[in-house]
Amino acid sequence: MQPSPLVSVVIPARNEAGNLPALIAGIETALAPLGPFEILVVDDASTDDSVAVVQGLRATRPHLRLIRHDRAGGQSAGVHSGVRAARAAICLTLDGDGQNPPEELPKLAAPLLAPGSEGVGLVAGQRVGRQDTAAKKWASRFANGLRGWMLKDHTRDTGCGLKGFRREGFLALPFFNHMHRYLPALFARDGWQVVHVDVTHRARGAGRSNYTNFQRALVGAVDLFGVMWLIRRRKTARVLPGQEDL
Repeated sequence: MQPSPLVSVVIPARNEAGNLPALIAGIETALAPLGPFEILVVDDASTDDSVAVVQGLRATRPHLRLIRHDRAGGQSAGVHSGVRAARAAICLTLDGDGQNPPEELPKLAAPLLAPGSEGVGLVAGQRVGRQDTAAKKWASRFANGLRGWMLKDHTRDTGCGLKGFRREGFLALPFFNHMHRYLPALFARDGWQVVHVDVTHRARGAGRSNYTNFQRALVGAVDLFGVMWLIRRRKTARVLPGQEDL
């Protein structure tokens, strides 16, 4: 019987058959000193051999789990499905394209597992030395600058897939597509402390991106105003400590 995991690693993936084996092996190496863990690959209706690849790896990896979407739902849907199925109280995420180095995962877990860290809800990775095209980096800088100005979330890079958070805090957030880009603002809205850590970045190993700069910009403009509305309409009343059931 598998021991209860200390952390759950969630990988949203679509058509990443060429990247998943090395990514999963890297996660195992990075987290082995930490304690028991599980890895959940959420397949977002891939049309390549991603499912067969993960099923083959599962034969010798009882800590590896596969979740499959019936249709493509996007990265936020993948993260949400994985977190709902996770067995650990602490969840770590990274992209399935291999651009997020798995050796950075302990950096995300440490602030959440430290003594007295109960108020920390989210640890957000912020990429340094990005290995992307100039156009993609420019679009990201513009989007991050606009979002930071409007939401005051004090985060320079919300698009980084490397994040760690408390499962209960994440599942209490309102779900919407592309919500993964607004997690710092949403966690802060619910009263959680947000910690930022610098993480490295590397070039994609195989395949190609599932999203274009235009697609990101189009949905981002609508989402920004939606998140601003959610922040302004947040619940402000809290139950007094020790007064839950008198």
